[in-house]
Amino acid sequence: MSDAISPESMVGKWKVIVKGPTGAESSELDISYADGQFSGTQTGKGSTSDILEPSLDGNIFFWKNNVTKPMKIKTEFTATISGTSMSGKVKAGFVGKYPFTGEKR
Repeated sequence: MSDAISPESMVGKWKVIVKGPTGAESSELDISYADGQFSGTQTGKGSTSDILEPSLDGNIFFWKNNVTKPMKIKTEFTATISGTSMSGKVKAGFVGKYPFTGEKR
């Protein structure tokens, strides 16, 4: 396991690519950090949603969101952060779990 990262290093825009059953889907994760709390949005396929319950534990970043397009689904992302890269799994409601990667812009 890598060393813990600072919350401030998560701040900014990340390009996230989920490798799902219908091919790669790209989105933009925009993370803010103020007063000890993360916030932000995730935008993809014409839909923007607030990130919910974001947290950082060492070098693991977690967040949820409620996607509305192309279908309504709750997602839960768990990412291992290494520098300006992330990789992990997303649980997409009843559909399953899929790998994803991300790069900080």
